[in-house]
Amino acid sequence: MSTENRDHHGREIDEVSGTETTGHEWDGIKELNTPMPRWWLWTFYGTIVFAIIYTILYPAWPLVNSATEGVLGWSSREQLSVAMEAQNDANADRLAAIADRSVEEIAGDEQLRPFAISAGRAAFKVNCVQCHGSGAEGGEGYPNLNDDVWLWGGTLDAIHTTLQHGIRYEQDDDTRISDMPAFGDGILENEDIRDVAWYVRKLSGQESDEEGAERGETIFTDNCAVCHGEQGEGMDDLGAPALNDSIWLYGGSQEEIMAQIRAPKQGVMPAWGNRLGDVTVKQLAVYVHSLGGGE
Repeated sequence: MSTENRDHHGREIDEVSGTETTGHEWDGIKELNTPMPRWWLWTFYGTIVFAIIYTILYPAWPLVNSATEGVLGWSSREQLSVAMEAQNDANADRLAAIADRSVEEIAGDEQLRPFAISAGRAAFKVNCVQCHGSGAEGGEGYPNLNDDVWLWGGTLDAIHTTLQHGIRYEQDDDTRISDMPAFGDGILENEDIRDVAWYVRKLSGQESDEEGAERGETIFTDNCAVCHGEQGEGMDDLGAPALNDSIWLYGGSQEEIMAQIRAPKQGVMPAWGNRLGDVTVKQLAVYVHSLGGGE
């Protein structure tokens, strides 16, 4: 027996529920056209009204080069600018003190040091993590800033100088420069390079060919000790890395050491002084020094 009938408009009505059907039918089952709850409809209408009012009051519709400004003239950029200006005003005294003091004085001040570290950490995340990593752990070709091994020294002043003027950065006249010769370019034969690599591995406590290392020691003394030290201890003044530890910037395998001797990779670090300003560079120096590896 059918449970549907039609009202005076000709619409099909389900007799059991009294609800209009949609006219869709599957295997004898007809779909009900149940109306949405009234609270849901009013909420939906309310969102439409809200959207219309919002687009009138605030920036909303994209144009070719901008967007509609809205009658209130509100701007998220302007709000951010006001908030930053207020924060800068609140920090003005401490920023002025940092500008007037040396990095050693900043690090020794119980009030300025935490502020400088916090600001330096923020600047590091924006400008330095791309090379040195989010935790300053470094990577191949990029120094780890958490340990106590430094190419150019790890004192506050040395770190500040490195940040200020960069490494091999041609746009700064005071940049720190140290170029390792390409010993494979007619200076040493390939066998000599191999023997030196064996000796360098021996210096760092790695497995080495004894006969090759013995020959390599003489070659090292004649060609490498002037920068890396007689015992491979390195020289901060020249940016020459220590070779008698287990820390390697470009790898410590026999092949990697030979490649670096033959045609050395020369890393470049930007000079941040002109980019970030003296105050931010000082804050960065204090932060990096605070990571635990500073001298």
